[in-house]
Amino acid sequence: MSLGAGAGRRSRTLIVLLLAAVVLVTVGGVVVSRLVGGSGPERGAAPASPSATNPPTASPSPPPPPPGADITGPLNLLLVGVDTRVSVPGWEPHADSVLVLHVPRGLGRAYLFSLPRDLVVDIPAFPKAGYRGGRTKLTHAMSYGSRVPGRPKQPSAAQGYELLRSTVSGYTGLRIDAGAVVTFAGFDRLVDSLGGVDLHIDQRVVSRHRQPDGRHRESAPGGYTGPQMVYEKGNRHLTGWQALDYARQRYIPGGDYSRQRHQQQLIRALVGKILDQGLARDPDRVQQVVDALGDTLIYVGGRRLIDVAYALGGLPADRFVLVGLPGRSVGSGSGYRGEQLTPVGRRFLTELRAGRADAYLTKNPTLRVKT
Repeated sequence: MSLGAGAGRRSRTLIVLLLAAVVLVTVGGVVVSRLVGGSGPERGAAPASPSATNPPTASPSPPPPPPGADITGPLNLLLVGVDTRVSVPGWEPHADSVLVLHVPRGLGRAYLFSLPRDLVVDIPAFPKAGYRGGRTKLTHAMSYGSRVPGRPKQPSAAQGYELLRSTVSGYTGLRIDAGAVVTFAGFDRLVDSLGGVDLHIDQRVVSRHRQPDGRHRESAPGGYTGPQMVYEKGNRHLTGWQALDYARQRYIPGGDYSRQRHQQQLIRALVGKILDQGLARDPDRVQQVVDALGDTLIYVGGRRLIDVAYALGGLPADRFVLVGLPGRSVGSGSGYRGEQLTPVGRRFLTELRAGRADAYLTKNPTLRVKT
């Protein structure tokens, strides 16, 4: 297939969607490349030759608009990473990582930010799962929503996403247009399918979950036991399990806020990897990534994925911003209830909705995540 001038556009599509949801990138890229990539005649068709004897024909009808051409923004995408125990029968999925990509009207800029998994929020009632609503940690919205009445051992991650989406929308004031749920195993496979990733590690991180050879540490009362994998500061090349393990760690200086920063840095590094490999210009390579994900991905959206991917294709690669929202713990006495964003962090959401995010970030430069 000849990609021609459209290759640069699809490359930008992959970059933007990766920031929103690593998995959305790969699926969107392969579909868009197949639907809008070809510009020549079909294989096996003989080229038409002009004939002086044939009478002139009417001009052909204009081609239909490309998918997603009517999407002008604003657009909000939600990516949810769920913990590895979804493979255990009956285990209710918890939202371990929650990331939002906001693209303002005009689709000329994008902002990616994370919400703490322990953020104390109002979770609305969800009759489909028999949940009456309450105020608790954001991570629980996924599990409460996943419960299927009459099927206690068969939770639905897609249904859990519905309640999480409503909760995130209510907290941020943003309408969520599309999103994806990916398991840790899916992220692991994605990184390996790309040949690993080069990442600048900004602080020493000791793993609670993995040994230096990649094996899982043994569970023990109060935690885990056995030798620990250590990620030293500096530029490193990480395999799939290493990238996932590094990005999971939150019992480190800075806690979950450091983990959020590391996850965003990892996504940014994967963007560079895709650019270096020219992934967007190789549909077969993209298909390998899609195949590697298998059933570890659930896409949820009101619009088709190809519509969203094509709509974001014109967003310049250098006009997205990684944002870290500061927060602090909340509780009663010595009891820990969860996290809440600081006034500076909450105000960013207000300014984002009002279209004043750039001005606010200029006044609060520490909110920008460095890569």
